[in-house]
Amino acid sequence: MAEADNKVDIKSIDPEKGFFDEFERPTKEQWKQEAVAALKGAPFEKVLLTKTYEDLTVEPLYWAEDIEGLPHLGSQPGFHPFVRGTRPEGSLTKPWRICQELTNPLPEEFNNEAKFDLSKGQTGLTMVLDRPTRRGLGPKDAAAEEVGRGGLSLETLADLQEALQGIDLTKVSLLCSAGASSLPLLAMVTGIVRERQGDLREVSGCIGSDPLAELALEGTLTTSLSAAYGSMAQVTLWAKKNAPKLQTVFVLGHPYHNGGAGSTQEVAFVLATGAEYIRELINRGMNIDEITPRFRFGLSIGSNFFMEIAKMRAIKILWSQIVAAFGGNEDSQKICIHARSSAFNKTVYDPYVNLLRITSEGFSAAVGGVDSMHLSPFDEPLKTPDRFSRRIARNTQIILQEEARFTVPIDMAGGSYYIEKLTDQFARAAWGIFQKIEEAGGMAAALKAGLPQTLIAETAAKRAKNIESRKDILLGTNMYANLLEKRIEVPVVNREELKKTRTAAIKAYREKHGEPALKEFTESFQAGSPDSLDKASRALQAGATLSDLAKAIAERESERPQVKPLVLFRAAEAYENLRKRSEAYAEKNGEPLKIFLANMGPIPQHKPRADFTLGFFEVAGFKVLSNTGFATSEEAAEAALASGAPIVVVCSTDATYPDYVPALAEAVKRAKPETTVIVAGKQSEEVEKAFLQAGVDEFIHVRSNCYETNRKLQEKYMGVK
Repeated sequence: MAEADNKVDIKSIDPEKGFFDEFERPTKEQWKQEAVAALKGAPFEKVLLTKTYEDLTVEPLYWAEDIEGLPHLGSQPGFHPFVRGTRPEGSLTKPWRICQELTNPLPEEFNNEAKFDLSKGQTGLTMVLDRPTRRGLGPKDAAAEEVGRGGLSLETLADLQEALQGIDLTKVSLLCSAGASSLPLLAMVTGIVRERQGDLREVSGCIGSDPLAELALEGTLTTSLSAAYGSMAQVTLWAKKNAPKLQTVFVLGHPYHNGGAGSTQEVAFVLATGAEYIRELINRGMNIDEITPRFRFGLSIGSNFFMEIAKMRAIKILWSQIVAAFGGNEDSQKICIHARSSAFNKTVYDPYVNLLRITSEGFSAAVGGVDSMHLSPFDEPLKTPDRFSRRIARNTQIILQEEARFTVPIDMAGGSYYIEKLTDQFARAAWGIFQKIEEAGGMAAALKAGLPQTLIAETAAKRAKNIESRKDILLGTNMYANLLEKRIEVPVVNREELKKTRTAAIKAYREKHGEPALKEFTESFQAGSPDSLDKASRALQAGATLSDLAKAIAERESERPQVKPLVLFRAAEAYENLRKRSEAYAEKNGEPLKIFLANMGPIPQHKPRADFTLGFFEVAGFKVLSNTGFATSEEAAEAALASGAPIVVVCSTDATYPDYVPALAEAVKRAKPETTVIVAGKQSEEVEKAFLQAGVDEFIHVRSNCYETNRKLQEKYMGVK
């Protein structure tokens, strides 16, 4: 064929007519037929349809017809139902706030790190309190191991003055989850702003309470729910009048997420909590349009990228619907979301992989549209994050904003067949769970009845099973373990000494300021007076402490609510415990527990299963002894016995196993009966029976419970459970 015949006049192609109009467009049915043929007999529904923890079915391919008639389509940013965002201009003029958490235990440390981070591009500050502070306990009355663990120890006005020295709260947005009541902390903040002659009306962020999340987390409260709701009403009314940019209710989904909940469950529970707070505040004389602008929702960002995008979009629809049902105007229907990267999926081993996890999580939150965000430093599960880890986490957000330009488009996910369909599915599923909570009498009643706890426990059990069998992958932990990693040095914190230091400082403060005058505040609070917060602020300036105010708020005669607390865990903990036990064994015995690979035949014959076996046992920290292969069972048995390994794994092909396995197992068991002999690969029932009779103890394959197999071996040879 002449060269000229192969030339195409590209300039003649008309984009208006379509580039590929000459090709016939296949139908959805035609595609499915081709997909079924490619599966070679495997069932389409089983292989290509995916069931999520949210009980949603994800299709492999979405079409325009899949989103026809979805009720949220056609909406615009800034307008009901706000699926495309709560502002018409999106993030162009107001990007999400980079509100990284600080968990330093001492006020001076907190201040130094806060000022440093704010100077490096952080646009907001999230103050995390330790458990005693959140529970209204001074360091003297708290257990030593809890003082300063995971957050700031805060008791006196001087503590907060030191923590926020040089930080202008009229310019820096401050977020803090204060536990069951935010009144004591907000009174502290108020006192500091007034002392500095700042304008409270310019203070922004959220110093909020969430008594139901605290109840779910702890199983009880230090006060009655009625007192907690009374405190919420008082600070909310006060903020409306004195600090209109400040939110006072911080509805948290993190306790549910970190207990193993599915994303629809997390959303349903925070929505039910929000609805409960609306009712309680209305009952205390407030109207809906005064209430909801004071709410901020804290959601965790899970690892399922598209599901998390759908979550952030769906909750906007659902909250708008709830507020509208209470009679709220369109502005009141807008939700404010603070997203936090998941603590559930972060790992202690191979922790630098956490950097990759938070990047994906930040990506999905930005696409989903949030108002503020925290991305976890990679060393967060190990220790108080240092400047390096915080810098990388902070810069991940800055890159998303400044280099990746995520602030430019509004609703990047809009129009995606998959995400639009998933958003609708998510919203309907979450609404169904929300309705169950409402039918149970609301969130407080549901917690008392154990409904959320039961639903979460069921999902958590599914997660645990899938992690154990490695159906769910935790890179570097239950798959592709890095036994050569250089472990991050974790400083030892003397908690007893920290408690003594904090107790002494508070004692000196009290001696300097004299006895606190709390009577006026207590009477004002019990009367429900709107000036209670101002009186609390004056009491703090007179020498009262945060725990003094907490005790005054608590109604001693009132019944404290009691519920079954959530069981929080990280997904990686089970496998991390395997590694820790192996490390302890190696330290005690001079070397790890050894596993010998009886690789049979040439390398191409045994390598696939040898590689699988290596990964299978390295996740538990075992030392796997490999080789280039053996020609006979006798050679393999001799080498296995000489290695001193108490566990032998035979690796080859199904076709060759009958020639190797029986003789090898019998030889090993004859010399060392206590040896565990394992065959890599699933065999037929008949073959397995024959191998078991020859001395084989177990078979491992892709469907094996990797965790259970390793745990039993540790129990047998290390004497640990």
